[in-house]
Amino acid sequence: MTTYIVHSNVLSYEQVRQLTHGLGQPVKLAEHYRIERAQPLEQDRLEALRRQLELDINPVPADFDPNEVRLLISDMDSTLIAIECVDEIADKVGIKPQVAAITEAAMRGELDFESSLKKRVALLEGLPTHELECVYEERLTLNPGAEKLIAGLKARNIRFALVSGGFTFFTERLKQELGLDYARANVLAIEDDRLTGQVEGDIVTAQTKAQYLLELCDTLGITPKQAIAVGDGANDLEMMKLAGLSVAYHAKPAVRAEADAALDYRGLDAILDFLA
Repeated sequence: MTTYIVHSNVLSYEQVRQLTHGLGQPVKLAEHYRIERAQPLEQDRLEALRRQLELDINPVPADFDPNEVRLLISDMDSTLIAIECVDEIADKVGIKPQVAAITEAAMRGELDFESSLKKRVALLEGLPTHELECVYEERLTLNPGAEKLIAGLKARNIRFALVSGGFTFFTERLKQELGLDYARANVLAIEDDRLTGQVEGDIVTAQTKAQYLLELCDTLGITPKQAIAVGDGANDLEMMKLAGLSVAYHAKPAVRAEADAALDYRGLDAILDFLA
């Protein structure tokens, strides 16, 4: 038996009719619907149903136990928050299109992340650090459902870890502001209140994210199967492969194809549907 989650708290008559015909009879829970099906639906038919109804519909992995989840680890840029910080910083020196093109290619997995980040940061040399504060205050916004997700995790005593190929300038502020448990990111080198165009220490890569997940599991005394990993880009795939549940949030095609679940329409709070 396969359980499918329909991530919506209300369905129209037509949506119920088409779901029943294409997947099975939806049953309402508190804030979403579930469908039990004897045999899993072919992936291409499920994708067609999702697009047709404009609904997020995801199977629950057979070995996923919501009662055992103790950690959620999330990417930052374009996942927890709605911007790519490095692109917005680049806008401050008038080179956003060039940097954004590199970012997009790296997130699709077309460029090596470490070298692409070094290239982008080098273009920011000389930028006053107060411009970083301006980006945080004026441009950084949380993605829909982020605060509800964090509150729901806290109510369930599930830890939240933020891991990013971006910068500690932003992750540490978000950690403090949102009351997150853990954070790891890259450190921008600064001299005389200006960016040097370099990153201090090792760069947070896909492998770093995966290792961080394992470190946190060791710290908490849990297994990776008790973690949920959320991301949108190729740099998130390695940690997503380790987790008991991987969620592609408005993600690049390569990430979406490998994740256990995908959210294309709903906000981050839809992840709580898996924990009901």
